[in-house]
Amino acid sequence: MHERIENLTNRLLEKNDQLSYAEARTWVELLWEDFEATYAKAGHKYKGQDMTAKVLQQWIDNYGEQLHEVLKNNPRYQKWFDQKKFYH
Repeated sequence: MHERIENLTNRLLEKNDQLSYAEARTWVELLWEDFEATYAKAGHKYKGQDMTAKVLQQWIDNYGEQLHEVLKNNPRYQKWFDQKKFYH
């Protein structure tokens, strides 16, 4: 799993030059956990890390360039970054 997280972090950094490595890594970890939790709550059978990585890769490819702007409008994610003491 760590290798997948690292690969996704690097992919996000390629798409978005507004993020530091630590911020990109935090986004990937948050999105990973959020996707798996939401998928489970919806009652879907777990399909493994490959599927999660594939979905996150699609999200990064489609939305990675603007991901840093989500913090402006979403206090749910902002608090995670505040806890890690990232300042924009």
